Amino acid sequence: MNQLFPPTETMIRPMPKINAFTALATAGACLLASPARADDADRALLSTFCDAADIEGSTCKRAKNYPDAGNRECDVKLTADRHSGRFIAAGNPLLVVNYESGCEPHATDNGGAVVFEQSRGKSIFRSFQPGSQVNDCITLARSAQQDWLMCITGHVGQGNLETGVAEFVFTQDYSRNVSISPDFLITASDSIRAYGANVVSCKERSKYFEVSDIKAGPRPQTVTVTVRHADASTIRKACRKGFPKPKEVFGTLSRGEAYVPESYEKRGTFIIDLVTRKVTPQG
Repeated sequence: MNQLFPPTETMIRPMPKINAFTALATAGACLLASPARADDADRALLSTFCDAADIEGSTCKRAKNYPDAGNRECDVKLTADRHSGRFIAAGNPLLVVNYESGCEPHATDNGGAVVFEQSRGKSIFRSFQPGSQVNDCITLARSAQQDWLMCITGHVGQGNLETGVAEFVFTQDYSRNVSISPDFLITASDSIRAYGANVVSCKERSKYFEVSDIKAGPRPQTVTVTVRHADASTIRKACRKGFPKPKEVFGTLSRGEAYVPESYEKRGTFIIDLVTRKVTPQG
């Protein structure tokens, strides 16, 4: 599709919420306790990579060994979004905490996650992971020795909202530093902000526009998500003459494309099997 007037790029964080059954604790202190205790817990975490004089509340003003910092003094502000579990088989539990930093650009959503290993009542700093925010995630048992961390991801660029469902895969090197990489099971793209309506290719059998609201599924090792989408029937109708057009759009369609106005989009719950990676409508 050709866009005549691309809008200014805007960043929107994806649905920042925490599911009630996701662990939100650090060793020895509950992070849902009183503000004073929460500050103490965050200070203990920050002290693993920050001098005491540089800590204010939940912020480190000068983080040590911040990646690609060069001569910059990089701040790290811990947020309330955090998840814990045995994300590496046979390893100690890990605590993953979102952070904001002035050293991070829009491309990494202005922050990332800090990974801590929890061992014998202490939290050990293992890495900064710029761009790997854990805003909307759940933990699920993968086996007796390991958990899954499943997350909704999202980013807006040039008005296009990209969302997805990804397993956050954790790996540890010989120095015991921990890295995170996303393994996507679903991706979706919403172009309403860019073009005034979502667009489908007439050759597609289905199109996902947005995924949200991740929850534990009806069976072990499954999750459910809410999906805005166009199914095969909707796409066939949209590609025929006489299908209603959006009231206002930007740019022109390419050959073989069609608009799907918001009122004709479908919304439903889908089940994702984490073992087979199959995605099916619920019910």
